Amino acid sequence: MPRSTSPHLPHVRGFEETMVMSGRTPMSTAVGSDSEVKAPRTMTRMRWAIIWLAFVGLSINYLDRSSLSVALPFMGEDFHLTATQQGMIFAAFFWAYDVCQLAAGWYVDKVGPRRSFTIAALWWSVCTMATSFARGFGSLFAVRFLLGVGESPAPSTSAKVVATWFPKSERAFATSIWDSGSRVGAVIALPIVTLIISFTTWHGVFIIIGALGVVWAFAWWKIYRAPQDHPRVGTAELAHIESGGARGAGSDDADAAKLPWRSLFRYRTILSMMFGFFCLNSAIYFFITFFPSYLVSERGFDLLKLGMFGALPGVCAVACGWLGGFAADRAVRRGHSVTRVRKTQIAGGLVGGSVIMFAAVVPEAWMALALLSLAYSSLTVAATGIWSLPADVAPSSKHVGSIGGIQNFASNLAGIFTPLVIGVLVDSTGSYVAPLAVIGAVALLGAANYLFVMGRVEPLKVKEPLALQH
Repeated sequence: MPRSTSPHLPHVRGFEETMVMSGRTPMSTAVGSDSEVKAPRTMTRMRWAIIWLAFVGLSINYLDRSSLSVALPFMGEDFHLTATQQGMIFAAFFWAYDVCQLAAGWYVDKVGPRRSFTIAALWWSVCTMATSFARGFGSLFAVRFLLGVGESPAPSTSAKVVATWFPKSERAFATSIWDSGSRVGAVIALPIVTLIISFTTWHGVFIIIGALGVVWAFAWWKIYRAPQDHPRVGTAELAHIESGGARGAGSDDADAAKLPWRSLFRYRTILSMMFGFFCLNSAIYFFITFFPSYLVSERGFDLLKLGMFGALPGVCAVACGWLGGFAADRAVRRGHSVTRVRKTQIAGGLVGGSVIMFAAVVPEAWMALALLSLAYSSLTVAATGIWSLPADVAPSSKHVGSIGGIQNFASNLAGIFTPLVIGVLVDSTGSYVAPLAVIGAVALLGAANYLFVMGRVEPLKVKEPLALQH
């Protein structure tokens, strides 16, 4: 049974002193508006342990998906794949990953973060290990497709964890932590995969990395519980979470909880979130796909320089994502509205990301790398705000994962279109000037969308007619 959070605590001699020493301070110490409440220094901090555990899970998640791109050159003697076949294998992951986003978000809301993350991690880990036993194009394609299915619940689950465990005044920084796992996993893939191959073979890469995911899945199952049910959450921490606007089932409006999943698509806020996230990922997918090729072909980077400086935008993005999340939460605690904070964070990040359009025209390579680092860092700040939105606008706690899946579905459509558009423009113009200009313009369009189209950042109302509303 969930622990009672009643403020009517027994008056026993020494009770308050005992509670302070254990981290279970009376509930009244944390009650108040999210702009006023600060977490007491004596209370437990289990919510931060949970989100850092999610960070590790996302890092492994992205390490798994990135490992093939690093290992594939070493697999050539066994598979003899054409460039077209390699492209299809990479695309197989994204086809499955994107198509499954809608169902994955619904699934997360249905079964909860503990079960969804555990099953997903076991699924993707088994698929990663199975890559070692692939014997040709067909089996490798199938394994990558199934990997995309297994990894699809991860971001929506993480958004659900933040909504469940964190008050509004801590939501952005918590989001920045788990979201940075995607950058960390991608950055560490190159050194980890090459190190494993140097000691074993490419087969060992997928066995070892897959085993990491299995270990993490069991840790998540063992540690994760809802805040109300977790034995290591003190009374003060629970009060801080609940009074600050965390989206637990106990805070749901009965009518809101009954809103059908399909009805979410009738809200202007949701449609705006889908379009805006598509614009953001249109820029981010440049860094995932063509960024190394750009440095080599346009800026003359050799393998050594690519290894030394190619990770710089990703490292800067992680740090700036954390700083952006911290600053956003501080603004909320100081009394600024969530609407103002989120729109400033997201639109500002997209405007900063638009400087990518100048990277192709500056004369020096270091200037281009600096602009690209600024762009990626700004986009990451925006992404932190975007992934905070599902908890902000969900009509009930039962819709957080669904909304995360819906916006992530739209965002990953950019993974299909952006590489194609970049490739066509590079082939037709012979440079990256046009594609980077288009990407920068799309980022500005996304900023305008969040500022002027999305509407207020607040839980969606369900007592109004379900025509387009916000």
